[in-house]
Amino acid sequence: MTSPVSLSPAQAAARLAEFTVIDVRAPGEYASGHVPGALNIPLDRLSEAVPALKSAAARGPLLMVCASGVRSTRACDILAAADVDAATLSGGTSAWESEGRDLDHPAGARATWPMERQVRLAAGSLVVAGLLAGVRFPAVRWISAGIGSGLVFSAVSNTCGMAAALSKLPYNRAPRSAAGLDDTLNALRS
Repeated sequence: MTSPVSLSPAQAAARLAEFTVIDVRAPGEYASGHVPGALNIPLDRLSEAVPALKSAAARGPLLMVCASGVRSTRACDILAAADVDAATLSGGTSAWESEGRDLDHPAGARATWPMERQVRLAAGSLVVAGLLAGVRFPAVRWISAGIGSGLVFSAVSNTCGMAAALSKLPYNRAPRSAAGLDDTLNALRS
């Protein structure tokens, strides 16, 4: 499998009107600010969207976006396995915003931390808690070992079970006023 085409924010901005932009972050992350015109399909729901994305790709190029480029590259790999071409935004919305480009902020949306930051907080907290509780109850140190092993697996496999679990929390969901996945898929098909 070849690496997906990676576009810099400047390259993507120059061609933004050509693309169907898909943001693969959790709905809460998407709602806290996204590339203008981006539609939200969380990475963990991407397989459901492949037929609609094939339809959209037949009409024009797809640009996959996330916070840093890791999840969007994974999304491109998933799509490539389904014979759907897509490019990724190098550096994600973080790079887009750091170059001074605007993000859309839906009305009523509250800011959430990027998923990588949430994972670091959760993993670090569990490791410290396991070590501290392990002073009194030595078996609890296995929590720290389990989290450390999970982080190694996450790095090797380029997946993250903790991120998948955290994305289900209420603050990572889209605001009630936001379009749901079915609405997004219908828009992609038409």
